[in-house]
Amino acid sequence: MIPREFDYHAPQSIPDALGLLAQFGDEAKLLAGGHSLLPMMKLRLAEPGHLIDLGRIRELQGIREDGDTLRIGAMTTENQLIWSQLLQDKCPLLVEGARLISDPQVRYKGTIGGDISHGDPANDHPALMLALGASYVLQSASGERVVSADDFFVGMYDTLLQPDEIMTEIRIPAPAQGTGYCYAKLKRKVGDFATAAAAVTLRMQGETVQEVAIALTNVGACALRAREAEDALRGKTLDDAALAEAARLAMSICDPVEDQRGDVEYKTAMAGEMTRRALSTANSRATH
Repeated sequence: MIPREFDYHAPQSIPDALGLLAQFGDEAKLLAGGHSLLPMMKLRLAEPGHLIDLGRIRELQGIREDGDTLRIGAMTTENQLIWSQLLQDKCPLLVEGARLISDPQVRYKGTIGGDISHGDPANDHPALMLALGASYVLQSASGERVVSADDFFVGMYDTLLQPDEIMTEIRIPAPAQGTGYCYAKLKRKVGDFATAAAAVTLRMQGETVQEVAIALTNVGACALRAREAEDALRGKTLDDAALAEAARLAMSICDPVEDQRGDVEYKTAMAGEMTRRALSTANSRATH
């Protein structure tokens, strides 16, 4: 199938883009990398009359450090994340996750803001953002608001982003020096979505877990924060028994959909295994 006819707009500033959103209302859709929206348009699952391309708005791109916060423009591409020396030094989990997204062609065009805004439970950035304690800057004609990643994802393809808002920036507290990290992702082949994946950040004090965050990809209606698993690990030694209990608790919150990647039981089991692997790797990378 082919999309319905639409008008194409390429604003060069955020105010211009917001003005177009206000002018065309429900008939408008924002275009970031296009890897999610354009296939939906071809299938007529989305039929916007106006497409607003954010690709020429320079203020939506870039990566910088602001005190203890990393600030990333929403239109920054996956490839730019991967090659950022700042992120390699300060937030290697984000670099590791971006490297596991699809293939080089997609990573040159796909954007971090588009990945997050779409609300697809199979996308990788939502779990990475949960594990990193990120927040999002959402801007409308009436002003901007900042929403934590923990609150942003409501359900499948459902977020707190309103139709008159643009995600302009992602803010990530720079992980403390010596923080361990890992994004463990099981997929059938290169470029595929995750069968199940786990993002972990971990701080150790000697052999004891001081702080930990665990988030899961593609085993629920949206990215899931495994809080009970985190609580069970704090103050404990990260031995085999603790890893097994964390994996069990992570599995207990899973509610995946059966598809060609596996049935519910298999996906749930793999979420537990990815949690165990991510914790083990993060522990090996953490300063003790």
